[in-house]
Amino acid sequence: MSNVIHPESVQTMEIRKLKETELSELLALLEAKAEFDGCPESLRATEENLRDALFSDRPMAHALVAVINGTLVGMATYFSIFSTFIVKPGLWLDDLYVYEAYRGQGIGKALMEHLCKIADENACGRVDWLVSMHNESGQKFYESIGATISDKARLVRLSELEIKQLAAADV
Repeated sequence: MSNVIHPESVQTMEIRKLKETELSELLALLEAKAEFDGCPESLRATEENLRDALFSDRPMAHALVAVINGTLVGMATYFSIFSTFIVKPGLWLDDLYVYEAYRGQGIGKALMEHLCKIADENACGRVDWLVSMHNESGQKFYESIGATISDKARLVRLSELEIKQLAAADV
């Protein structure tokens, strides 16, 4: 991460959509987040598959970035969801990450504010995401911006292999 500048040289911050030319910087942020989450082996993102997911004619997801002095120092990736309970669209925040040297300076909050502006512009009824039970600082941050952390649900997942097995089952 030699391209990361240090907080003492911070002059301006911009929150904006990721540019296609910045995929390598997004990948570096995703790698750092995977390390932070303790699961670097689970990261399958490449510049090529990120380009396909984020910049195709029908993107599957979107990315916001925090830029300081021309360097990407944080990101929020998200995609659209729909709730049949409230009969409104929503956004799913897939990843929020700020390089450690830049935390505590309002960058995460600025990313969340920008994400909520997008949600509001699209008449979303909610923004949902997960936070690790072990990420106490993340939980405190989310509560500080007004989010509610629920203990009423558990993450349920089928892997790609399990999807194929279930899809191939006789109905």
